[in-house]
Amino acid sequence: MNINYLITGANRGIGLALAEELISNDKKVICLCRESSDSGKLVSLQSKNPGRVELYEADVTVENDLIGASKKIKNLDVLVCNAGIMGARGGMMDENNKYSIISDVLMTNVAGPFFTIRAFLDQIKQSKNPKIIIISSHMGSQKHSGSESYFYRASKAAINNIMTTFSNELRPIEIPIVSVHPGWVRTEMGGNFATLSTQESASSLYKFIQKIDMADSGHFYNYDGNRLEL
Repeated sequence: MNINYLITGANRGIGLALAEELISNDKKVICLCRESSDSGKLVSLQSKNPGRVELYEADVTVENDLIGASKKIKNLDVLVCNAGIMGARGGMMDENNKYSIISDVLMTNVAGPFFTIRAFLDQIKQSKNPKIIIISSHMGSQKHSGSESYFYRASKAAINNIMTTFSNELRPIEIPIVSVHPGWVRTEMGGNFATLSTQESASSLYKFIQKIDMADSGHFYNYDGNRLEL
């Protein structure tokens, strides 16, 4: 069975590594990224794998972008909502805790997955093996001792809550949805001292995605498949 994957924020970091992992496993990948994003590596991936990589421009905070892209896509099985931003990393007095940045974080990390899922739901409903994965973070767990990154933490807690709500609405039509912590990954967001490479994270995520079914829906998982507290 040919399985089509769609990844948002696929131009770099975990999104790009997951696209590469999928291609290495003979899957077809639909990649979304913002018009302003550097998509050179995706273009290269597409040229090396003709017919197996599709690229579309869409900002996940702009629902009309997503709806426009969805009209060009007929077949979709697995949706990975990966696009996300960090915002202020410091404590309450961090100067980046201001309206414009807070708004960007909440719109991208919370509204973005919501708009994305809604835009592509018709295609997912037609799949014989549908799955929705939201890339979240353990920093969104209520069981944490952190004293920084207020709105990143809040956004990940919020999207975990939205995932649970989606799971309740989608359960009658048997579309599983989960949120996943990808690990502490060496990306622009995770930093150079993180414990995992993007390839290691993507490889584990791919293996976990293959196992997801309705029994998993509505829960929060580590990249290795172990369940985490919401």
